[in-house]
Order: sequence, then C-alpha cells, then structure tokens
Amino acid sequence: MPEYLPVLIVGAIIGVFTVIFLVAFLLEKDKKKSMGWERNMSDREITRRLLRYAKPYRGQFVLVFLVMLFSIAYDVLSPLLVGRIEEMIKTSGFPLSELYLYVGIYAGILAVSLICTYAQAMLLQRVGQKILSQMRMDVFTHIESLSHQQLSDIPVGKLVTRVSNDPDAISFMFTNVLVNLAKNTLVILGVLAAMLMLNYALTLMVLCFVPFVVLFTVIFRKFSRKVHRRVNDARTAINTYLSENLSGIKIIQSFNREERKMEDFEIRSREVKKSKQARMLVFGIFRPMVYMLFVSTQLCLFYLGAKGHIQDLHWFGQTISSDVVVSFYMYLNKFFNPIQTLAEQFDTLQRSYASAEKIFSVLDIVPEVVDEPGAEELEEIRGEIEFRDVWFRYKPDEWVLKGVSFHVQPGQTVAFVGATGSGKTTILSLICRNYDIQKGQILIDGRDIKTIKIASLRRYFGQMLQDVFLFSGDIRSNLLLRMEGGSDAEVMDACKYVNADSFIKRLEKGLDEPVRERGNNFSAGQRQLLSFARTILHKPAVIILDEATANIDTETELLIQDSLERIKTIGTMLIVAHRLSTVQHADNIIVLDHGEIQEQGSHQELLAMKGRYYKLYTLQFSKQKLLKA
Repeated sequence: MPEYLPVLIVGAIIGVFTVIFLVAFLLEKDKKKSMGWERNMSDREITRRLLRYAKPYRGQFVLVFLVMLFSIAYDVLSPLLVGRIEEMIKTSGFPLSELYLYVGIYAGILAVSLICTYAQAMLLQRVGQKILSQMRMDVFTHIESLSHQQLSDIPVGKLVTRVSNDPDAISFMFTNVLVNLAKNTLVILGVLAAMLMLNYALTLMVLCFVPFVVLFTVIFRKFSRKVHRRVNDARTAINTYLSENLSGIKIIQSFNREERKMEDFEIRSREVKKSKQARMLVFGIFRPMVYMLFVSTQLCLFYLGAKGHIQDLHWFGQTISSDVVVSFYMYLNKFFNPIQTLAEQFDTLQRSYASAEKIFSVLDIVPEVVDEPGAEELEEIRGEIEFRDVWFRYKPDEWVLKGVSFHVQPGQTVAFVGATGSGKTTILSLICRNYDIQKGQILIDGRDIKTIKIASLRRYFGQMLQDVFLFSGDIRSNLLLRMEGGSDAEVMDACKYVNADSFIKRLEKGLDEPVRERGNNFSAGQRQLLSFARTILHKPAVIILDEATANIDTETELLIQDSLERIKTIGTMLIVAHRLSTVQHADNIIVLDHGEIQEQGSHQELLAMKGRYYKLYTLQFSKQKLLKA
C-alpha cells in the first residue's frame, strides 16, 4: 500500500478542491435564490434561436466539418508515429528508409492539417460575418417597429449596445467557438479511442480524472454565466450614461456639473472594472484546476508507467513499454489541451450566450402598434379627419384624453391650444398612430385608421416639430429623406416655397453644405425652415405643426408665418402652438383643458365667447405690449 502513496496524495488534493468548489456552488445557488436572481432564458433556448441564423449556411458548415476531420488526423496519428519512431530508433540496425518513411508521413499529415485549418478559418469568417450582419439588421429593424412609448421606456445607450457590441460577441461564437468545440470534442474522442487501442489499462487511469473535469466545468458554468451577465449589464449602464450625458454636455457645462458627472461616471466605470475582475477571477480559478488535473494525470502516468516497466509488472494483462509511455505522454497533451481550450471557449460561449440573451430580450419585445389583420394600403387621401369619443392614456388610470370628439374637413386648417399637458401634442401623435387609443375611434376619410397599414398612413402626413432633427450628412440628403432621385430643381423649388432658399444660397456649398450631428451648425430658425422644405418636398396631404415657431427669432418667425400661409393651400393642416398669433387665422381653433375640449370656433368667434381662449389671448396680448414698452 505505501508504494501507491503518491497516487493517493494526488487523489486527496483533487478531493479537497472538489469539496471546496461544491460548497461554493451550493452557497452561490442559495444566494441567487435569496436575491431573486434567475436565468431568463435557458442555454438550450438560446442555442436553438442562434442556430436559426446558421441554418441558411448549413452547407458551408458541413464543408467546414469535413475539412475539420482532415485537420484532426494530425492530433490522432502523430503520437502513434512518434512512439513508433522512438521504438524503432532504440533497435540496433534499423533501416534508414523506414525512418524516412515515417518522418515523411508525419510531415505530410502536418501539412494537410495546416492547410485544412486555414481553409476552415476562412470559411468560418465569411459565414460568421454574414450571420453578424443579418443579426444586426434584425435587431435594428425590430427597434424601428417599436412604438414611441416603448422607445421612450428603453435608454438609447442600451439599444446601441444591443445593435453594436452584443452581435460582435455572438459572431465569435459562430466563427470560432462552435466549430472548435466540435473539433476539440472529436479530438478528445479520437485520442481516447487511440489510447484504448494502445493500452486500455493506462487509458482507464486517465479516465479516472475525467469526472472531475466534468464536475469543475459544471460548477464553472454556473459562475461564468452570472459574471458575464454582470459585465454586460455594467457595459450597458455606462453606454447609456455616456449617450445621455454627451447629448446634454452643453447643459452640464452651463450648470458647472462636470465634476459631479465625472463622479457618476467613475462609479459606473468602477462597476465595469469590478464585473470584469469577477469574470477574470472565475476563469482564473477554473483554468488552473484543469491544468492541475492534466499535471496529476502525467504524474500518475510516469509513476505507474515507470514502476510497471522497471519491475516488469503487468496491468490488466498488458505490459507498459517505453514507446507506450512516450505515445501516452503525447496523447495526454492532445487529450487535455482541447479540454483546457474548451475552458477558454466555454468562457467565450457564456459571454456569447449572455449577449444573445440581451439581444433576444429586445427581439422579444412585442410592438404595441402594429398593422391589424387585413389592413390595406391607401391609394390617396383627401385629408378628412374625425375623432369619435377618443380616450387615451400613457399610464394606467391617468387619462390624457377624455372623450375627445371633433371633425376636420379636407383642406381645413385646425389649431389646438391649451395649457401644457392638456393633450394637444397627444392628438397629433394619435392621428399618425404613434400610439393606439384605448377607447373610441379615429377616422381618415371615413375609414378607421386601424384598417390602414401604418406605413401607408404615415406616407401622407408631413410633420414639423418643435425640436427639428437633422441627420449627419448634407442638406440635400436631409431634404430628400423620404424620396429617391429628387432633382436639385425640385429641392430648391421646395426651399423657395418656404423661404429657405435665401440662407441656402449664402452657404459656400449650397445643398452640399455638411450637416453636423443634429444640425448643430445651423440656427434653430434655419433648421425649422429646412424642416418645412423637407415636408413640402414630399407633398403630404395632411401637414402637422407642433410648436414649429416656439424657439425662433422674430425675423425667422415672419418668414415662417409667410410660409404657413402658402402651405395652407397644400392640404389639411393641424397646428399646435402656444403663440396665438400663429393660429388666429385657422378655420377652427379647438381649446383643450385636462384632456377635454372646452370650446372651439374661429378666432373671432372664440373672442366673442369671452371664455378660456379670450383669457389666453388677452394675457398674451398684454405681455407683448409690456415687452414692446
């Protein structure tokens, strides 16, 4: 028994580590339950959904698999050849030609393996990039289908992370991890078969360590999944913070909050650091444990092999020669190297699964505003709009509109006025189906808007908002936002129609003038005029103006007022404005208060009523007189 003491010591050390890991695993499991943490999606479900993206390329993956089989031949056959060469060299008077033959076979197998490995990598990269592009397109397209309410509930930084960072992690899984997992599994099985044929007694000794490898992998899997989710959450949080604060950097500077924002950023940076350190700790423990099992197997091999060879002992009826020990030593490397590589690949796989779960969480958001079954395309609209007892709320039990009913005739100009929060902008959003109402009915030309396809409905609306959004590029691309192939003459005609041509002509590059992010190289008035031109260029049947003159100077307001008079002839116009000077020429003015219509009529009719509109107009008129004084 004392002669087997080294083997028992190795077993005892492995047993101690196993007990420690099991206790940590059980404690962590209890901790997760107490925290209410649970996995939202199983690995099987994630794998099933990811394989849908790989399905169109199954032919390429089959080809990669066949190429992989040739590259595996080197791992399985090379130890046998080296063992044979070692045994042959010990024999006196061995034929040199036979040695050359074995060396040539070894070199040939190596060359074929290298060529196959290169071909495999190139094929996988091409397929992986196609899958990556498709996944990004799916996420972006799905985000575009979400309603305004849903987009308001999700931070922009989180969506950016889902489209940009997360697919990169998944791409590596397709281009490297999955195929290498299959390759390493086949290598392990092939090496195991070769070892069994070479010496099954020593193979049984090696297999005694395999259950511990499996056990450590299962434990590592639990910890790895959690830390990867923590890293993703921390990265998303810092991206969201950056997106928001870089957009509002001017406000931060205006209020001298740079130092406080830096402190907040540092807190999020520390969380990213801690989460990545936790991930490194988990992986830093697992990899050495697998290496310890590898070294322990080598020690047992040398100990038992040397003992059997020196004392001429037989193990299960088999002798252990020096060439068997050499071959087994190489096989142990071939056997455990894939296992250790699996540790890295498993780490990457868990990272990919964590990212995939985040992506699928976005793809699983059901759009709130969608085309109803049987919805039809619109050929044209006259611009007749009717609200019938419309009730709407953003939050439960907080009605924004309460039984609103009104009728807009084609070509009419209708204005909505009232205090902030009275429901003016909400009405305009509902007409375009940015949101869906809870009660009532909205009709366009006598048809319920839910029977019309959303894209078809919005095609006939032109919206000019208070906060004009211009995209990076040039003026032309911003004006032709919804058109293909519009000529410069058409563009300039639209600009002239709304008085935007005067400042465009003064620009050095005219329509090719660069537009920086959000159009911040143009004044508020210039951006608004460009918004008018963009809308007119697309010839809408219904024009919506939401506080379009709120943040502009008096000179630009006069230009816009002149533009509005021209635009009125195009079609139906709906206006929301606090400045009553903008709406006093409307055919009908609807006064709202707390989601209900208080009064409606022309400017003169409402003044004659001396109701809420009269009070608003008198108040604004008095303020203007004081400012002029």
